[in-house]
Amino acid sequence: MGEKRVGAIVIGGEHPGLGITRTLGRKGIPVCIIDDQHSVSEFSRYASRVVRVKDLLDERNTVANVMEVGQRYGLKDWVLFPTRDETVAAFSRHRDELARFFHVTTAGWNSVQWAWNKKNTYRLGADLGIPVPFTCNPRDESELVALYPRLPLAIKPAVKENFFYATGAKAWRAETPEQLTDLYRRATRQLRPEEILIQEIIPGDGQRQYSYCAFFRDGQAQSTLVARRMRQHPREFGRAATYVETIECPEIESFSECFLRAIDYYGLVEIEFKQDPRDGQFKLLDVNARTWGFHSIGAPAGVDFAYLLYADQVGKPIERSRAKPGVGWLRAVTDFPTAISDLCRGELDLGAYWKSLARTRTESVFCIADPLPSIAEILMLPYLVTKKYSIRSEVKSTCHAAAEVRLAAE
Repeated sequence: MGEKRVGAIVIGGEHPGLGITRTLGRKGIPVCIIDDQHSVSEFSRYASRVVRVKDLLDERNTVANVMEVGQRYGLKDWVLFPTRDETVAAFSRHRDELARFFHVTTAGWNSVQWAWNKKNTYRLGADLGIPVPFTCNPRDESELVALYPRLPLAIKPAVKENFFYATGAKAWRAETPEQLTDLYRRATRQLRPEEILIQEIIPGDGQRQYSYCAFFRDGQAQSTLVARRMRQHPREFGRAATYVETIECPEIESFSECFLRAIDYYGLVEIEFKQDPRDGQFKLLDVNARTWGFHSIGAPAGVDFAYLLYADQVGKPIERSRAKPGVGWLRAVTDFPTAISDLCRGELDLGAYWKSLARTRTESVFCIADPLPSIAEILMLPYLVTKKYSIRSEVKSTCHAAAEVRLAAE
């Protein structure tokens, strides 16, 4: 009998997890999906096993659940692939514990903390000479007055997870002093003041937003891809890209690799920038220490990110690779309504839209060779919406309880 093949464990079965499942499954690598809800990945022909657990939000519960599943099904030495930020934090902080049983693709906390907390990200970026948006962290409401001349401004979290799950937004826009004060007060009901950032709004929509994507190791990019976010939803503070396209941009690569070397990063990463039309600078917005929403663009562009990381973990040789430009990725379920809205407002030309479809080489969920997930996505929309609002309600309750405890202590 041949040696049992080392597989992969994908935590989170939304479309980023589906992309990992497909790219590894096509190579005959067994894939186990762990999730706390139903997802499209469980319908993929490439999913060897799907396990539902109760909780993947709480850090300690996440680690305990993943360990229990691994031990129950004999997944010793399998490779872990987190797809959500909160899972990255859990794996990073408890890396030593997990590494006794699994191959852990997440870097240690000394590295990940610079991506997890945007206060760290922007401070380090500025220290390294990387352009960053004007950002401040008011200690209390009285410090907002000094910011009035800079309006409009964005209110956003330093650590996004509780804020995002509770509000469904990445940031709020304040146009007036009254709005700034009101939104800041609302933010304090979700977050501690030290986690609330006030940031300048860089003009322009998603078409000025760019991503550096890489498998980074030993101070060097082993594989790279730069993409431009052509369409996103919502238009200004996009929660996710709906259509992206690979490009060449050496300046973004230089900034990104400088940042990653400074934190001694290992693994897959996406670093987001937005080009400021006022000075032409690419300004650092976010660092995602995991697979990102459109990572499946890599394979048709010549960079198979998930497999490169898997191969590195199990000791297989890998070759450096670089994405070719002009390759498109589409998330149809959100891009079609986004495109229609942009067309109606005159923000998108019909000819440009058709050209983007012609350049599309992969769709986030639809695949002829693996059709069930796309059918399931349509049928599951009511469930997914209900689940999303249920999570928001749970997070709000947790945040409110934490706020009451904090006030009582004061």
